[in-house]
Amino acid sequence: MDAAQARKICITPHVSGVGGMVTFREKLVSGLSARGYEVCCDLAEWNYRAVLVIGGTRHFWSLRRARQLGIPVVQRLDGMNWLHRRRGIARAGVRHYLRAEYGNLVLRLIRSRLATHIIYQSKFVRDWWERACGPTPASSSVIYNGVDLDQYTPLGAEQPPQDCWRVLVVEGSLMGGYELGLQTAVQLAAQLAEQMRASPADLARPVELLVAGRVPVELQQRWEQHLQQHAPRARLVWAGLVARQEIPALDRSAHLLYSADINAACPNSVIEALACGLPVLSFATGALPEMVTADAGRIVPYGGDPWRLEPPNVNSLARGALEILQAGEGLRRGARQRAEQVFGLDRMIEAYLDVLVGGHA
Repeated sequence: MDAAQARKICITPHVSGVGGMVTFREKLVSGLSARGYEVCCDLAEWNYRAVLVIGGTRHFWSLRRARQLGIPVVQRLDGMNWLHRRRGIARAGVRHYLRAEYGNLVLRLIRSRLATHIIYQSKFVRDWWERACGPTPASSSVIYNGVDLDQYTPLGAEQPPQDCWRVLVVEGSLMGGYELGLQTAVQLAAQLAEQMRASPADLARPVELLVAGRVPVELQQRWEQHLQQHAPRARLVWAGLVARQEIPALDRSAHLLYSADINAACPNSVIEALACGLPVLSFATGALPEMVTADAGRIVPYGGDPWRLEPPNVNSLARGALEILQAGEGLRRGARQRAEQVFGLDRMIEAYLDVLVGGHA
């Protein structure tokens, strides 16, 4: 291996647009470049030290060829597509259903036959894959996503409002099967507003649910009308899709983040909130119980089977929210400390480098 190859890594596929995969790739490429590594995305170049497959790729032959050349093939795995099965073909649509199944197949083939090492985004993801598909001959490790702790910070001019309790939801999209998360968030706001009526004067404020992400207009109108009729002390604010650089200010302006995704692998919105000193509220599904400790937020029992999308226990969610609001600054400090301990971007990049060039692949 010559010196140039020793400092070159192929990261594939080359994703663009918005979403967790895009954010991850950009952060990793930037971190590797700052450490003197060259990054390419074309598997056919062959003059690289290791391959990192973000999820899956259809270029199975190129991955096999890389292995024949003695090049490690590392696969970074999220969770599997599963919501389409609960919705069924009729509701999900034939095209979406088949695309989701094909995506799962690609991930499984690379994991079981081509990867020399698997990086799972959380222990939950690792256990899910091994439970569903069994172990693999490849070695594996768990590396959490990371965030720039200098960019995502509690330090800033923004402050939570004093005339209401602001509950923040940050998702890329609340469509395509993720509408349940929005429904639960609205129910949470309504119940929390009701609890405030019987609370001491210093807690008795209206509740504002601020939703950042894509939401169809018809859903917006439906839930606005619902709150007007059933919970007039709760209101909805739609922020739309928020640019990445605006997220720290948004996090600093809220009292808590409600993580609305069910069985989430390792949500960036949670890590970003913690880094900004924003306590996190969620059901105990997916990776949330291992990400958010008691001094950084509240993780409450779902109350049913989340894999079957059974109705959740919103009462326990509202009680958890009330505990966060009563705790005040203590949880905000705990949230930041949790991010510093586990979710720093430098920690993530060094862990990936250890796998890609440290001989653990």
